[in-house]
Amino acid sequence: MNIFGIGLPEMAVIGAVALLVFGPKRLPEFGRTLGKTLKGFQTASKEFEREISKAMADPEELSSSSPSDQTSSPKASED
Repeated sequence: MNIFGIGLPEMAVIGAVALLVFGPKRLPEFGRTLGKTLKGFQTASKEFEREISKAMADPEELSSSSPSDQTSSPKASED
């Protein structure tokens, strides 16, 4: 088990220090908060990936909307 380059023995030491610092009552609350935060980042990352792949898959749709915007601009009507 290797998460972020940290092995099992290092995680055990970090857990023991966290238990000493935060105490047994606050440690589960801290873990829940950390889990919710990581889940939020994961959800945002997936949504960002989905939007990027959608934008890359439909470049014609984006380029076809640009010329219609240019013809209705005030500079085009003055000429």
